[in-house]
Amino acid sequence: MTDNDSKFVLIEQVIRIAEALERMSPPAPKPDNLEYANAYVWHAAMRRLDPVHAINCVRLDLLRGIDHQRDNLLANSIAFGRGLPANNALLWGARGTGKSSLVKAVHASMMESGLDCALVEIHREDIVDLPFLMSFLAQIPRQFILFCDDLAFDSGETSYKSLKAALEGGIEGRPKNIVFYATSNRRHLMPRQMMENERSTMINPSETTEESVSLSDRFGLWIGFHSIDQDAYLEMIEGYISHFGINAQNIDVRHEALSWSVGRGARSGRVAWQFIVDLAARTETNIY
Repeated sequence: MTDNDSKFVLIEQVIRIAEALERMSPPAPKPDNLEYANAYVWHAAMRRLDPVHAINCVRLDLLRGIDHQRDNLLANSIAFGRGLPANNALLWGARGTGKSSLVKAVHASMMESGLDCALVEIHREDIVDLPFLMSFLAQIPRQFILFCDDLAFDSGETSYKSLKAALEGGIEGRPKNIVFYATSNRRHLMPRQMMENERSTMINPSETTEESVSLSDRFGLWIGFHSIDQDAYLEMIEGYISHFGINAQNIDVRHEALSWSVGRGARSGRVAWQFIVDLAARTETNIY
């Protein structure tokens, strides 16, 4: 084989590699091609926003025991929907207390009131795409709530730095048509052990703590959720029964609902809904 033949084979191999890389990395989406919908889910592997035409959410008036949290997030969201200044929001606290349900319910309430604002969900493992996604949505003349459920970072992860940069928006600032809402079980998004381990290996331990805490500081609105008492739990149950028209006249709902919560070791909105699903099945009531 001559030198020219070797060069030709090498060029062919490079072309095949380049074509394979192009297939593995889809082209960036175009704003004009985005289908109109009330909600979307970001798929990082395909670099695509898929529309969601039926959002799984509970009506805002069915969320009980979180009136203060509801009012704060709703006021912030309505201001954003009207094009007024609004804060990024971190909803943190105990599991099953209605954090993600509140975000979806507030969004549904905004749409019902005529505010054109889309909900865009990005998964926690795709948070490194947040700067790109925000830049893409900034080109579309519409309001967007970017939503990440159960956001937290484990030891060794560095993707939180992408989140910090996106929330600040760099020299351009955060796009005016985008606000970021996240739910988490952790107020500072990182486990205490991670912060303490990193502090022990730092020349200046306070630097790591300050960097970790500063991530939460990017959220102008902190909304805490806590375990509910028995009365609030039973109020949720009664509200669902009334709303869905469940015929429970021959059932001791109070006793069964409390037994249900004891069996799960918690009283929360999630536990209340799971009891209602079971009750609806037994009474042959369609709640979907």
